[in-house]
Amino acid sequence: MTDKKAVDKLKGKAKETTGKLTGDRRKEAEGKSDQAKAKAEGAMGGVGERAKGVKDSLGDDT
Repeated sequence: MTDKKAVDKLKGKAKETTGKLTGDRRKEAEGKSDQAKAKAEGAMGGVGERAKGVKDSLGDDT
């Protein structure tokens, strides 16, 4: 996970916690959404890296 994604996940957790403490369901939902977005972006980045690794391991046979 890159630093930006880690920061986004942490911000989301802070929003979620703040929402829970204050009873603000909208803020809590935003926090959960932010965390899910950061997690999804991290997963997509991993897929790209793995695909590149497979391509590199196959080599250039042309």
